[in-house]
Amino acid sequence: MSVNETISSAAEQHENSVPVQDVVTEKKREDMPVQEGKTVGLPYADDPKFKLRNVEVFYGEDRAIKDISLDIARNEVISFIGPSGCGKSTFLRCLNRMNDSIDICRVKGQLMLDDEDIYHSRRDVVELRARVGMVFQKPNPFPKSIYDNVAYGPRIHGLANRKSDLDDIVENSLRKAGLWDEVKDRLDATATGMSGGQQQRLCIARAIAVSPEVILMDEPCSALDPIATAKVEELISEMSESYTIVIVTHSMQQAARVSHRTAYFHLGHLVEVNETSKVFTAPQHELTESYITGRFG
Repeated sequence: MSVNETISSAAEQHENSVPVQDVVTEKKREDMPVQEGKTVGLPYADDPKFKLRNVEVFYGEDRAIKDISLDIARNEVISFIGPSGCGKSTFLRCLNRMNDSIDICRVKGQLMLDDEDIYHSRRDVVELRARVGMVFQKPNPFPKSIYDNVAYGPRIHGLANRKSDLDDIVENSLRKAGLWDEVKDRLDATATGMSGGQQQRLCIARAIAVSPEVILMDEPCSALDPIATAKVEELISEMSESYTIVIVTHSMQQAARVSHRTAYFHLGHLVEVNETSKVFTAPQHELTESYITGRFG
């Protein structure tokens, strides 16, 4: 049985066979305490791109991330799953310091990219975000032409000295995003006139145009139809040969399809990390099992 079949079968079996009193008991698991700083499974990697230790994130006095330690391996696709408000997007945004824009947000712990401290006082955040690109939940193309959207990053980072070099970067980025054949004859057209799926792939092309090493994706397909979603997922699989990719998703089927490892978050804790097939077929923590079988979340 495939991972996706296991996900569907587990949820259906629970819905059809669990007594009412057991459902009530299972729902109480959502409030079950988690041992802080303890993650079951395989949170560490042999060749980490990111080495994250004892990470905590505060919004004012509220602690949103609670003592999380995790490695993200080079050229892996890792998915973050968990209920809304569990901290997965907050943790994702730590990886390229997107949380810096929130005045009341404080990040503690050790966050290393290739053994370099992301939060060092002399860290160039612009350079960091060139290395660690971001694709957001909703497509956000600039109100410019398709060409200028992709060329924007290389221009401001000085990656192309000649127009021909810039043309090559734009074409290569659009090809990697699986978009070149669809737009090559209308590069001067306004990007906002594209379909939602095309806009999201354009945003991916814009992110990879500056030659990043990591791509962060915060629910990249939540606003897309199934056909556009399938194209983005196919693109993710292809890009994993060249990039480290971290995805926040509410779709467990999507996590099963595209990721090598899956990390389950719960109330600011990192409960379990393991190979994706193991998380969905043989979870080690009962909270993970309850979530993937639809008992809460």
